[in-house]
Amino acid sequence: MGRVVCGQAGWYMGEKVIIVMPAYNAGKTLKKTIDDIPPGTADEIIVVDDASSDNTVEVAKSLGITVIVHPENRGYGGNQKTCYDEALKRDPDIVIMIHPDYQYDSRLAPFIIGFIKEEVCDIVLGSRIRTRREAIKSGMPVAIRMISIIHHIPNPPPVTSLRIPEPTHPR
Repeated sequence: MGRVVCGQAGWYMGEKVIIVMPAYNAGKTLKKTIDDIPPGTADEIIVVDDASSDNTVEVAKSLGITVIVHPENRGYGGNQKTCYDEALKRDPDIVIMIHPDYQYDSRLAPFIIGFIKEEVCDIVLGSRIRTRREAIKSGMPVAIRMISIIHHIPNPPPVTSLRIPEPTHPR
């Protein structure tokens, strides 16, 4: 069993933090992504598997985290919706979405949570291009620049999936 990263989030002083991960065939990278999350960062980690054909579910269960499985693939949007629906059922103060493909630096989650807690930001978006060499080596910056040129976008928006919005549901 992997190390447990969930529990009472210490320095957040009462903030309930839920990490959600929309997963599809993430069996090879899920453990590494989870292992990089500093201990005590979240009260719960939820992986939503979108009918993967690999061992994503088994890896997630072996790590002792909550696993939700879609019986058939709902696509990225459907998976993301399930992630947020499941998180909101738990009445969180802060929800973090981290993709389990190890292209985002999950070690940064506590720092980003601080921006929300200290009311510096309402939402924080991360960039895999700036934190992971794997994204740079795969040509991601070149692809984004090409898309921006084709669509006449002078400064392309960040392509991101490390999301930490404040929950906006009624208390």
